[in-house]
Amino acid sequence: TAKFTVTNSAVAIGDVVVVSERSGSNGGGTIVFCSAVAAGSFGIGVHNGNPAAGTAETGAIVINFVVIKAVSA
Repeated sequence: TAKFTVTNSAVAIGDVVVVSERSGSNGGGTIVFCSAVAAGSFGIGVHNGNPAAGTAETGAIVINFVVIKAVSA
């Protein structure tokens, strides 16, 4: 699993971030997930979910994300 931080000033600590893999060199078994949300940033993790079958990503992947804003009531 590889993790990295995305800096985005529009993200607040109560927001929900949804990520998905749009494309890649080999989509077999790759798992993309949000690993943390903080004020001004969020983490993304990319995991090879099927290494035994030899389907690891071998090139660049494109990740989409959406920020769902939290509401205080």
